[in-house]
Amino acid sequence: MKTIKMKNLIYLFFPLLLFSCDSEVKTIDQQVIPSSTKKGPELMPDQLYGELFKEVQMKQIFPDGKTFVDCTPKAYPSVILLDYEKQKEKPGFDLKKFVLEHFELPKKYASGFKADNNRSVEEHINSLWPVLTREKDANANNQLQGSLMPLPNPYIVPGGRFGEIYYWDSYFTMLGLQTSGKINMIENMVKNFAHLIDQNGFIPNGNRTYFLTRSQPPFFGRMVGLLAESKGNEVITSFLPQLEKEYNFWMNGQKGIGRAKSFHQKVVRLKDGEIMNRYWDKGVTPRAESYREDVETMKKSGREAEVIYQDLRSACESGWDFSSRWFKDAKTLETIHTGDIIPVDLNCLLYDLEKIIAKGYELKGNETKRKAFEDHAVHRKDAILKYCWNEGKGFFMDYNFKTKQHTPVLSLAGMYPLESQIASKLQATKVATVIQKDFLKPGGVVSTNEATGQQWDYPNGWAPLQWMAYKGLMNYNKNKLADEIKNRWIALNKKVYKNTGKMVEKYNVVDMTLDAGGGEYPVQDGFGWTNGVLLKMLSESKVKHE
Repeated sequence: MKTIKMKNLIYLFFPLLLFSCDSEVKTIDQQVIPSSTKKGPELMPDQLYGELFKEVQMKQIFPDGKTFVDCTPKAYPSVILLDYEKQKEKPGFDLKKFVLEHFELPKKYASGFKADNNRSVEEHINSLWPVLTREKDANANNQLQGSLMPLPNPYIVPGGRFGEIYYWDSYFTMLGLQTSGKINMIENMVKNFAHLIDQNGFIPNGNRTYFLTRSQPPFFGRMVGLLAESKGNEVITSFLPQLEKEYNFWMNGQKGIGRAKSFHQKVVRLKDGEIMNRYWDKGVTPRAESYREDVETMKKSGREAEVIYQDLRSACESGWDFSSRWFKDAKTLETIHTGDIIPVDLNCLLYDLEKIIAKGYELKGNETKRKAFEDHAVHRKDAILKYCWNEGKGFFMDYNFKTKQHTPVLSLAGMYPLESQIASKLQATKVATVIQKDFLKPGGVVSTNEATGQQWDYPNGWAPLQWMAYKGLMNYNKNKLADEIKNRWIALNKKVYKNTGKMVEKYNVVDMTLDAGGGEYPVQDGFGWTNGVLLKMLSESKVKHE
């Protein structure tokens, strides 16, 4: 008889230990299952399934690493693992067959939806909202519902492939929902994000347990502000507790900074005492949903495993996964060093969050708290201007706080100070010159000018970055260039829709003969933020011509 290793015993029995020892136990179909439905701590698929998880991901049982982590177990993980230990040594053991016998595959959404590109693109998007809607999730026992973290209200997912909400995607989707008059859906989604903050202390990348080590660009304050445009400022005060909890999540690392340590978790103290933030994922293992890819990247890099895994994860928190922004050599993924970088876009979003929290306390009549957050915003603005403005380039850039230099890559993240109205008029003029010269392409603006093969680099354009560039330029009356970006993006979206009947996640803005940018999965109906930005831009064009 083969001896089971201690590590595997932990994987086998830990899920059962989550339940109180005095739980009644029932036997169902020869399986011992606790009857208690008390929710235990959220465990990620790699923690729950141990060796089985690694085998499935490393042997690519499914082409997409996300498939297995989104599967739903048909029995308790401990029961599945006991059976795996018994079965795996038998002659002719079929791993894929075992998985299919013990797990339900993720539901395939929108498989029956047929696009009709004879309709206008606006009609198409409005017909897509129901396809992209997921109803509120049932609160099942967390050990039997898989990796999905239930949400109490309906929500919109990015595209047909997804069964969960994504954080920063949702703000840009909401721009389209606002244009479509679907304010109730915006409110439902804001409530869902508030629920995630209350449940976890922050908004994860998405409502999956394997995202619990990281967040995404902090757009919650923007979402609350967008909802307030339709429902009044009481929205800001009603969500003020969650706004402040989100802020505390990003600033929590400040407690770990002392004389000998200038950075901790997501917080960095700079040379003159300024406090700024970085993207930082606390995980130091391969991402569950991209396990094999991360292991291969680590081996190719020759670097310390925990360091590169954390840098890969931290780049995912940025939403720009992956981009030359995070590469030391501006070319190869293996040189990723996200944790060394103060991103200009993140700090602009936290400036916006400080401003809306200050406004919330002003509405509540709390002058002390209002002033505290206004002061935070002023200090952060000064720090952004000091550390992220590159006078020689005439552009806002990310800052490497370890080398005390700007990173080498110019990217559309440099538009955030204009969108947040942090830049001076002269700086905005210089930025517009760089955008016109280096970023403007036939289909809109390109994310960077580094051709690395990564999806957040040349030649791809993404809806959220088109919007931030457009709005940033409009804020400084650079209307001609702003309209040029908007009109080129609209034309590209319409062309691809006419050719394919689809809205897609990203586009090649350089080669207008192609129907989509490089991606990680097939072209599909969606795409949430593309829909949202296109509808909003079309509505702004309509208003301008009325």
